[in-house]
Amino acid sequence: MNGNLRSENRADTFLRLIRRARLGRLKIYLGYGAGVGKTYQMLQEGHRLKADGVDVVVGLVETHGREETAQLVEGLEVIPRRRQEYRGHILEEMDLEAVLARKPEVALIDELAHTNVPGTSNPKRYQDVQEILQVGIHVITTLNVQHLESLYDTVEREVRVKVRERIPDTVVAEADEIVNVDLAPEDLRKRLLEGKIYPAERIQTALTNFFTDSNLEALRELTLRELAAQIDLKRREQVAQEDTVTPDQVMVCLSSRGPNSEMLLRYGSRLAGRLNRNWYAVYVQTPREEPTVIDSRTQTVLSSTLTLAKELGAIVFTYRGEDIVSTILHFAREYRVGHVVIGKPSPIPTWKKILGRRSVAERLLTDANGITLVVLDTWKESSPGPVLAAEPDAPISPRVMPVAESQHVNLGYLLSVDRIVVWEQPVTKDQVLRELSVLAARDNPALSPDFVFAAVMQRENQGSTFLTDALAMPHARIKALDSPVVALGLAPQGVSDSSAPESAKLIFLILSPADIPNVQVRILSQASHIAKNLPLMRTLLATHDPAEIIETIRDSEIGRNG
Repeated sequence: MNGNLRSENRADTFLRLIRRARLGRLKIYLGYGAGVGKTYQMLQEGHRLKADGVDVVVGLVETHGREETAQLVEGLEVIPRRRQEYRGHILEEMDLEAVLARKPEVALIDELAHTNVPGTSNPKRYQDVQEILQVGIHVITTLNVQHLESLYDTVEREVRVKVRERIPDTVVAEADEIVNVDLAPEDLRKRLLEGKIYPAERIQTALTNFFTDSNLEALRELTLRELAAQIDLKRREQVAQEDTVTPDQVMVCLSSRGPNSEMLLRYGSRLAGRLNRNWYAVYVQTPREEPTVIDSRTQTVLSSTLTLAKELGAIVFTYRGEDIVSTILHFAREYRVGHVVIGKPSPIPTWKKILGRRSVAERLLTDANGITLVVLDTWKESSPGPVLAAEPDAPISPRVMPVAESQHVNLGYLLSVDRIVVWEQPVTKDQVLRELSVLAARDNPALSPDFVFAAVMQRENQGSTFLTDALAMPHARIKALDSPVVALGLAPQGVSDSSAPESAKLIFLILSPADIPNVQVRILSQASHIAKNLPLMRTLLATHDPAEIIETIRDSEIGRNG
């Protein structure tokens, strides 16, 4: 009885969220393995919402032959699946277009981490869900904890399973509600033996492989820790909006030849999540690592690493510099970095040590005053954790700062129609920066187009801000400003000479007051959030009216911030 009351209360909470939302809200039933009851509880909530008069449809539910689950689908409207041929087989997927056309209040969509059949509009189901949320449809979905990208190394080490289907942690971090669906491991194994999870021919294999007591206990612990981290994240976000905590960003340093950069990125993602901080993945490009110098294989590996960083939620920068340590520290000062994550350096020959040669880690320990340094042993295939500094769960003492530095930033309200331009044809990087400089300087006696352009180019010469995933964020700090200035350019046909792997299409030119450095960090974070939302990007690039562009951005920020 108590369990049913708790479920009804959770449904009522989500119902209240639905009725006050402008954009779609996302609710996730999170579990640690197949059979714990995620889909079952999602369908139960669907029936409760329907009884309350909410228009609910089943976008897609996988029953996996489980009779109890199949019975719960009955009585709910089901959107027919789309059938598609792939390599001689007919496969079924959720019909995204049909869900959008039906436009219910709530869609029940199972298995958020699912990979779609090649040839569909989105490669992953979570991207389908993002499109559905963008048009104001609320989504209830299911997910197993092992599908989180940042947990890949941990799951492989503790459960000895390589998880193929993974989703960015940001998808879960931006969910409006997360419900832990828990079941004691012994009860889950009992359900398996009773044939309630897999057919009889798969039971023994499952018991001796994935469904061992140690595996289930490990995954259950990861789920509880993830839920606790998400609760703490929401709490910290509330505190941050009340102007009491200073940003203390996380920076992961990447090398084109460093082993297991993925481990660094996943650790950085978890650390930033626990601290509720922005985080940056920074590749310092020395003269020896210019694209014309390094080989094609190294370039491919580096590109893949930067793509993973973006998927994990990092703001990715390539920074030019002859000296790696001084460049790292320069970046850390500019972007208010408090935690630097690096890989363990390779040993230095004795004769070089005699001559005074020191590793990057040793120099950072000496010179990085006030910065927490985390060194991971990436030379080992499975590292137990950092060699230096505290674990991510260590308590962090907040620091109080002036209200002006901690003020919440909404990009939509920094933009105005006279500071937005849409280019219908391909444009050059120089043209983009010059035109946006003109817009940024408009009606501001402290600025001139030439001054803005020179300040932005000075930052560009340190490292391009034309990033991956069609985003560029040229920026500069200006002493003469007392409030931030943002200009926006949209180039659906791309920037023709951008150095990014993909041609930039969304360009935010950001000017911030030099004496309020946190404001720049917050604006960069907001711009990065917009670029990570694929449906929102598509909407913006298809819009040509500046007023509609501003309204779309404001709506997205209202949907994200509540």
